[in-house]
Amino acid sequence: MSFILASGSASRRAILSGAKVEFEVDPADVDEAAIKTAFAGDSSELALHLAEAKALAVCARRDGLVLGADQVLEFEGEAYDKARSIEEAGDRLLMLRGKTHWLRGGVVLARAGTVVWRHQSSCRMVMRDWSDAFHARYLAAAGEILTKGVGAYAFEGLGAQLFDRVEGDYYAVLGLPLLPVLEALRAEGAIEA
Repeated sequence: MSFILASGSASRRAILSGAKVEFEVDPADVDEAAIKTAFAGDSSELALHLAEAKALAVCARRDGLVLGADQVLEFEGEAYDKARSIEEAGDRLLMLRGKTHWLRGGVVLARAGTVVWRHQSSCRMVMRDWSDAFHARYLAAAGEILTKGVGAYAFEGLGAQLFDRVEGDYYAVLGLPLLPVLEALRAEGAIEA
């Protein structure tokens, strides 16, 4: 059975590859902005809704088991997208500095146009109150990483220095809660049980 990741995320590819899962990559082509505009639920439901839209979009053109995933940053009741520029990312990090935010994740498996599994994750991210000098050095060192994820950090590397503590699944912070996904893949016969 073919297993398809409906995401171009390097982090999600690395997580699955690290676990020695065989998969193909076929990023979904969905209008995330339109989906977000039309959606009326909370951040957790939005992440799941986006993941489902991605999985079903790829299912419409491919046979096999398709994994869609998405992540939404929630801060003070507001949902945030990926930063569009390094400047916006820097401003976002300053907004979050010394405060707590949430990474809400949604993961969906679909086959033949039908959702067969859903999972939500929620990680509490407590940022430290870093200095302005550290902030400038971090932005210079991080570069384009700042626009790759909703948090404007790469937690698996340099971004770990931004935090006092994190509560939740490490892999979910990176964008794909690996253990629940592996369990679902075994249940669906995509990997050996």
